[in-house]
Amino acid sequence: MEEAGSREAAPDGELALRVAAGGADAGAAEAELCGRLAPRVRLYGLRHLRDPASADDLVQEVLLLTLERLRAGRVREPDRLASFVFGACRLVVWNQRRGRRRRTGLLDRHPGAFPSRTEPDLLRLDLDRLRECLGRLAERERAVLVDTFYAELPSAAIAERLGLTPDNVRTVRHRAFVRLRDCVHGGVA
Repeated sequence: MEEAGSREAAPDGELALRVAAGGADAGAAEAELCGRLAPRVRLYGLRHLRDPASADDLVQEVLLLTLERLRAGRVREPDRLASFVFGACRLVVWNQRRGRRRRTGLLDRHPGAFPSRTEPDLLRLDLDRLRECLGRLAERERAVLVDTFYAELPSAAIAERLGLTPDNVRTVRHRAFVRLRDCVHGGVA
């Protein structure tokens, strides 16, 4: 009998075929493919976009596109999935750069038509506002939000850490997020 730890990993092409076939095993195959491909795509994004946030966006966009195409049976050579994925990376990066060139050209042609604040200025203001609004939340609400969105912990782990039930964590998270959103958009938390 084969042990789970000694089992060899399935090749990407085999996983791609399992995703395309659907069925009970498709979800596990999708998760394994995403786990394998995400670091490669992120590295590609870091090299070509030189921005961690843009690289993370690239990972999401490319993996979503890949899974959609696999589910629809629209990947011609599943055994060459890595080639498909990196081709998708190239196209997405090219589209992002093209969009940036269009925006820059539009701003050059119409210099006074748009606000003059730069993106880093706006981002800094948003971060200052977010920091202020987070400070207004109760300690438990803040802990739940930080554990959820920064540490990326599941509700069960947060519940165990804070001595709550998972349902209570979800309720606290929902209410805290509503208060945070209202505060950031000009209301009072």
